[in-house]
Amino acid sequence: QVQLVESGGGVVQPGGALKLSCTTSGVNFDTYDMGWFRQAPGKQREGLACISGILGDTHYADSVQGRFIISSDKSKNILYLQMDGLTPADTAVYYCATYLGCGKHRLDNEMDHWGKGTLVSVSA
Repeated sequence: QVQLVESGGGVVQPGGALKLSCTTSGVNFDTYDMGWFRQAPGKQREGLACISGILGDTHYADSVQGRFIISSDKSKNILYLQMDGLTPADTAVYYCATYLGCGKHRLDNEMDHWGKGTLVSVSA
């Protein structure tokens, strides 16, 4: 059974940084594609980044390219999202997810399992 638990959210000032973690069980990081998406109030969910389990390649949405970095620790089965240069537009609930495939055009719609999310709020 796949279980995903996000942590690391909080309140940060514009320009600040946060690192999100996703503790997992039932996930083989060598074969699962993993990623992060977010959903802001009143908006559709937005895929942010994914990492391929087999190849290790990463893909990012244009909105976070160059600011966010996805990584994983396979020894601990933990997925991370380092977020720098945060702006109020980044305010949302952030979710860790397993993906059916990792690619830039698959970020928004190919989540398979996800956690309950962690809230990130960017404000002065």
